[in-house]
Amino acid sequence: MLMSVPVLLYVMLFNYYPLWGWRYAFQNLDLSTIKKGADWIGLDNFKWLFNERLFWLGFRNTLAMSLINLVFGTVSSILLAILLNEVRNRTFKRTVQTVTYLPHFLSMVIVVGMAQNMFTTDGPVNRILMTTGLIDEPIWWLGRGQYFWWLVGIINVWKEIGWNSIIYISTMTSIDPTLYEAAAIDGAGRFQRILNVTLPGIKSTFVVLLIMNIGHLMEAGFEIQYLLGNKQVYDFSQTLDVFVLEFGIQNNKYGRAIAAGMFKSVVGIFLLFGANFVAKKLDEETLL
Repeated sequence: MLMSVPVLLYVMLFNYYPLWGWRYAFQNLDLSTIKKGADWIGLDNFKWLFNERLFWLGFRNTLAMSLINLVFGTVSSILLAILLNEVRNRTFKRTVQTVTYLPHFLSMVIVVGMAQNMFTTDGPVNRILMTTGLIDEPIWWLGRGQYFWWLVGIINVWKEIGWNSIIYISTMTSIDPTLYEAAAIDGAGRFQRILNVTLPGIKSTFVVLLIMNIGHLMEAGFEIQYLLGNKQVYDFSQTLDVFVLEFGIQNNKYGRAIAAGMFKSVVGIFLLFGANFVAKKLDEETLL
């Protein structure tokens, strides 16, 4: 119990104490009113948000990129974990694990810089595609909005696939080996053992992680969209976090910025409880 005190203090200080600042979402707060006190304006900040086209544009982009990251990130990490679990050469397995989870520790600035070099019109991606005959001329990956969401998904998968697969690998190691032996005796091949032993063995872990990730659907990210975005793809790169920066903090309209952040948090809470409720109804593992 004593060892949990620092963690509880950390959570209270950085997760619950800032909620007191939500009151500013109902005030006309800017640089001129911070010291003398802001006027109480009720729901005016929220009315402005819900009537602002760029806010709903950011909401759409945030939700779309979050869903892409969730689907591709979950599927790729489970697939990598299964493939590594089937490898018997421990040296090769550890090498692949190390190589795949090292990008998690790279700064997003570095990752975006690498992506910009890879996806430029004369970059390696276009050269490979043209060499193989898949395209006839270079594609402007970074300047067309229809590619932006998928580029963000690809970059996030590359950066986090190794890190996200660690928990699935650890879950697979706890599966009773006799289940695989019994399945092999019954004539099950490697793919059948994966389908009937490995996947059911990680089912509870998958459901709990899915519930947690659904609760973060409104957090598509900030750095990658802000650094990789430009005027040509603005309608696809604008997220709620970028909206808060541009229309709240930079314009000194802190009340509007807090209102947008509050909206995002409330939607995330509803998504979390909704996913947990559905999992409970299906008799699956739940988070709450």
